Amino acid sequence: MNRTIPLILAVALFMEQMDSTVIGTSLPAIAADIDTSPIALKLALTAYLVSIAIFIPLSAWMADRFGAKRVFCAAIGVFMIGSIACAFANSLEAFVVSRFLQGMGGSMMTPVARLVLVRTTAKSELVSAMAWLTIPALVGPLVGPPVGGFITTYISWHWIFLINVPIGLAGIAAAWIHLPEIDVNAPGTIDFKGFVLAGLAASGVVFGLSVVSLPALPPLVGLATLVVGLAAGALYLVHARRIANPILDPALFANPIFRAAISGSSLFRIGAGAIPFLLPLMFQLGFGMTPFQSGLLTFTGAFGAIGMKFMARSTLQRGGFRTVLVMAAVGGAVFIAAIALFTPQTPVWAIIAVLVAGGVLRSLFFTSANALVFADLDDSQAGQATAIAAVSQQISIALGVAIAGAILEAFAHFAAGTLELAAFSTAFVIVALITAIAALPFAALSADAGNAVSGHRIGGDNSRTGVTPLAAAYPASPTSSSAPPSSERPLKSRASK
Repeated sequence: MNRTIPLILAVALFMEQMDSTVIGTSLPAIAADIDTSPIALKLALTAYLVSIAIFIPLSAWMADRFGAKRVFCAAIGVFMIGSIACAFANSLEAFVVSRFLQGMGGSMMTPVARLVLVRTTAKSELVSAMAWLTIPALVGPLVGPPVGGFITTYISWHWIFLINVPIGLAGIAAAWIHLPEIDVNAPGTIDFKGFVLAGLAASGVVFGLSVVSLPALPPLVGLATLVVGLAAGALYLVHARRIANPILDPALFANPIFRAAISGSSLFRIGAGAIPFLLPLMFQLGFGMTPFQSGLLTFTGAFGAIGMKFMARSTLQRGGFRTVLVMAAVGGAVFIAAIALFTPQTPVWAIIAVLVAGGVLRSLFFTSANALVFADLDDSQAGQATAIAAVSQQISIALGVAIAGAILEAFAHFAAGTLELAAFSTAFVIVALITAIAALPFAALSADAGNAVSGHRIGGDNSRTGVTPLAAAYPASPTSSSAPPSSERPLKSRASK
């Protein structure tokens, strides 16, 4: 496998993922500098998430219309401009607008990077390639708090954003030189009505959940926005069934493998998305640690995520998608629940062991699930699949934080505004139970689901592995062609013509 492409994409995604969390520990310093309050500044965090939710549905059409490589490089450029604007913002309004601009760039980087990877990687190599993209999503949120705390404490919060400039320039140069020009079919006219409805739906849900769980505005505003988002989502589904080329095609959910990958990942991500929110708070409020100490301890989970990259492919070859994903979901839930047993007297080595083991299982789960999304889809459907997966990711993470935040708010309400350790323990148990439910969609799959990607063989019978013959791996279905996906055929780039 050519590691150049996934490495370039992974570095850019790491920058985006880390930046989305690095700001958390710097809010007090930023608020003091621009003469506002940390609570009000949470609007900037919400603005970033809303921007991503609005523009993700547009990513597939943009990539097909202008070329995935061009859109990816442009997305990094927009993200850099937004970062510079954040560093020089001198008011709450300017900072919120700058974060929204950053989100516009971030909304294109993740789905387009995944699309580039799928269209330049053979099915048999997809698991290994996806492992490189899974690491930034897991490591970035863990690295963000200690990096943000260090830069803010010893340098200046402005460099949280300015450091993206040299990284972004290097990413654009590497992407422009090394990423291939991918031939795609013309996407046709954009579904503008669908874009508006999908953007309202995704941003309404994400904004509503964010405001309800982290009140920077009255909770009623969040609830009203959530209702608007859900209503827009219902209208979009009606609209999408009436036109030939919707901006997000719900027909892909007729494919049982794709449906299981999206639904299972969303449930699992509710738990995984709550951890970066709950864990630092528990260490600081429940254990009395400093932000930097809690950040360093939280970061240990990244070692598990990195280590799994080297084992994901062989693990899937031995167990197959169904077995591995069921075990990873249940095991990941067990280690989330184990965090509920932590106390200030728990030995540090025991905390690290649980966090590392949890990181291993989460990395294995997301590497496997991200590859399974494309296991039974034609290459022409890859753009739609990446956009749908990215939208579901943002919504499920926001839902995870909302659930965790609501639990803490409920405990604080009955405890006169104070948060005791029992509140965090309860929150971890509840999100662990939700995470365990993620095993159900995968348990319903056949034992040979996605074997063309995993390389798993059942009883030595190649006819059931999806390796040979190819027709057996890609049966005709409402959402997939009877011909093998083009990612199994040699990729022709414009440079090779």
